[in-house]
Amino acid sequence: MSSVSPELLDRFAAIVGDKHALRSEADLAPHLIENRGLYHGSSPLLLKPGSVEEVSAILKLATETGTAVVPQTGNTGLVGGQTPREGKSDIIISLERMNKIRDVDPVANVLVADGGAILADVQKAAETHGRLFPLSLGSEGSCRIGGNLSTNAGGTAVLAYGNMRHLCLGLEVVLPTGEIWNGLRRLKKDNTGYDLRDLFIGAEGTLGIITGAVLKLFPQPLGKQVAFAGLNSVEDALSFFNLASSLCGASLTGFELMPRFGVEITARNIEGVRDPLESAHPWYVLVDISTSDSAETAERMMTALLEQGFEAGLVQDGAIASSVAQQKALWHMRESMSDAQKPEGGSIKHDVSVPVSAIPAFMREAGDAVMATMPGARICAFGHMGDGNIHYNISQPVGADKQAFLARWHDMNHIVHGFVLAHGGSISAEHGIGQLKRDELASIRPAIEMDLMRRIKRAFDPAGIMNPGKVVSVDQALASN
Repeated sequence: MSSVSPELLDRFAAIVGDKHALRSEADLAPHLIENRGLYHGSSPLLLKPGSVEEVSAILKLATETGTAVVPQTGNTGLVGGQTPREGKSDIIISLERMNKIRDVDPVANVLVADGGAILADVQKAAETHGRLFPLSLGSEGSCRIGGNLSTNAGGTAVLAYGNMRHLCLGLEVVLPTGEIWNGLRRLKKDNTGYDLRDLFIGAEGTLGIITGAVLKLFPQPLGKQVAFAGLNSVEDALSFFNLASSLCGASLTGFELMPRFGVEITARNIEGVRDPLESAHPWYVLVDISTSDSAETAERMMTALLEQGFEAGLVQDGAIASSVAQQKALWHMRESMSDAQKPEGGSIKHDVSVPVSAIPAFMREAGDAVMATMPGARICAFGHMGDGNIHYNISQPVGADKQAFLARWHDMNHIVHGFVLAHGGSISAEHGIGQLKRDELASIRPAIEMDLMRRIKRAFDPAGIMNPGKVVSVDQALASN
């Protein structure tokens, strides 16, 4: 399988020590498969460096010998960006040992962390100092900062705080040549030339390895309230969002859209989840409000919002969480919606975004086309309505053959993405490109845009060793090795 000689593998292993160089099939297995099982790669070696210097030595040797490497942090990605290629000899570089919180400065509202720091640990470190790091993901207990940055992760708080690009001030990156760029600046204003930081954020490990980051912190909100409301249509949900934005302003920190089918399967398949409302409704929204002064302010704001929603005929029923436990339960239902689809059989996924005002038309048009193409399909379209990111997932018809259904993945992608593009949207809102959408990206982006990306790739990685086969295809010898 491997075209990397045993002698070269030994040289790589010597950099980190045999204890941190995994070669056995059992040790490698968890690192070779993508989270949804769509991709299964191969690798002769996984390295766990313990310092920036060791990462540098690995990449320098990889460039000198033309050895492909794949950076990996929490292995929670959903497009195969962290998965080595099948039948190739990609060496995996895991940052799990580089997991420290280097510094927290609550006065400057910044936190400096290793690229392998677990997101939940970063959140806890910020909280210890009375601060908030707002990135929140279902995988936050295992995903890591380097991967979050490399995919420009979004999550449920983008509406108020932005995605990882907005939450990062500076980076430390090891380049494919082994050179170390220390860009760990803590400045909000720095107009000294090209913004190199933004090149690496969202690059999915194709330009270098993020080993450290300066992250933005925020004051902990003193008041928080969560509500769940039933509505008749996506159009009503959009009108209710406009009302919430006007009434709550910056205090509106979450606005999540869910269909009836999603609520049903989550209550059915996820332990401890129940439908919060007594009667069924076609659509639901989860509203999250955070205030800087008091819990009473958040309570009054949420109550006023629901009252105005009822008066306008937008909200049919609603429930306000009466405790922190109930707030967490409502969010748990929303965050469990992806996992709830697994027991329903095959699921064809789409991580897309459209302008917020286009969400109702996109939902209607895509839904009609999907149902006409595959009668009986069960659409579970949910997500971050406040920023236009919809996870447009399609569960197989009841009783259908799972593999036959999944074989139509690209057909469904073509249909759904066609409507996304017609509305000026994106085929990847927060999951990235990886292997899954690489070829489609090249087919929909202007030629000049793809050429510019390839030029950047060649400039940073002339030997083509960094995560080959991901994001963009570059015509280099190593890409076929």
